[in-house]
Amino acid sequence: MDKTERALKFSTLRNDFPMLKKTMHGRPLIYFDSAATAQKPQCVIDTIKDYYQNHCATVHRAVYELSSLCTTRFQQSRETARKFINAKSCSEIIFTRGTTESINLVASSFGKAFMNPGDEIILSEIEHHANIIPWQMLSEEREVILRVIPVNDAGELDLATYSKLLSEKTKIVAIAHVSNALGTIHPIKEIIAMAHSAGAKVLVDGAQGAPHMAIDVQDLDADFYAFSAHKTFGPTGVGILYGKEELLENMPPYQGGGDMIKTVAFEKTIYNDLPLKFEAGTPMIAEVLGLGTALEYLLKIGMPEITLWEHSLLNYATEKLIAIEGLKIIGTAKEKGAIISFVIDGVHPLDLGTLLDLQGVAMRTGTHCGQTVMRRFGVPGTTRASFALYNNQEEIDLFVKILQNIIKKLR
Repeated sequence: MDKTERALKFSTLRNDFPMLKKTMHGRPLIYFDSAATAQKPQCVIDTIKDYYQNHCATVHRAVYELSSLCTTRFQQSRETARKFINAKSCSEIIFTRGTTESINLVASSFGKAFMNPGDEIILSEIEHHANIIPWQMLSEEREVILRVIPVNDAGELDLATYSKLLSEKTKIVAIAHVSNALGTIHPIKEIIAMAHSAGAKVLVDGAQGAPHMAIDVQDLDADFYAFSAHKTFGPTGVGILYGKEELLENMPPYQGGGDMIKTVAFEKTIYNDLPLKFEAGTPMIAEVLGLGTALEYLLKIGMPEITLWEHSLLNYATEKLIAIEGLKIIGTAKEKGAIISFVIDGVHPLDLGTLLDLQGVAMRTGTHCGQTVMRRFGVPGTTRASFALYNNQEEIDLFVKILQNIIKKLR
């Protein structure tokens, strides 16, 4: 597929997203905040509506037809998720409330199973808060030590320092696949191989990776991989934790309740098999079905095609933005996802975000749940443009024009 064909294909796909036909403050919506949450295609909206309107029943717990059919569809979504990241087995796919809960689950359960006082956890300097705080909590609870990989001025990991941090004390490395604040794509496969050589496990925060590139957890040899449905063009309130089966088998349940048990007695409870062992209570059924539809939608388009399109948008927008006097991009790694964070001399990000909103441009400003990132680069916050498969060059041109006019007014 050449560039013209690709542009036509993604221009057509834009019609699948009803929110993009909306206006904001009476102006056409330019949605550049997909790193926060992605818009939903009509097929996902229809799936959720159809469940509540025509198929509403619980799963796993009844023999009547509605429940049986719902359970089948629920498990089909699990199989779609398995296929989406090329996991070995559906037993390795756990439904959670999102990336944050997935990381908390691993920190709690892996920590109880495998970590002792004096053990070490390695994070990077540019992690999302959700991949810092759970490990800090574990550190305080079990007296384990946090080590931090620094980044260079481009926002790239210092792998030489990472190599030195790894030791026999390292039990787990928790690292983002793609930085939500800078867009840096980390060399995950190399990071995992280095950790494994030291005997450590690796959790990958894939919240910004899974929606934008093909993921193969077996090829990466990831021990854990987490991502959220709402960033992957699905509903809020649901996500995926992938874990290697042998690790999950040896980890205690994260929560107790229905579905995660085989038998219950006051003397002793026997827990269920994977993955239900980690799925206590009535699950988020409509959301899981919506997630399955969203992943099917992405697989039909083709993740490699999505990556190529978004990379073209990244390059186009970068070229336009760096030409603006006084604008500095924070995060200039050679390998980047479709995220651009920037600051402008004499312009506060909050003021800029407010004025962009009045012109119909939806963009995130502030620290992006990345206060350690902002501290590293010496800025109070940034303005962040994040692109997805439904964006195009025409939107970027209009955004740049609006941005230039706002800068003139603020200076």
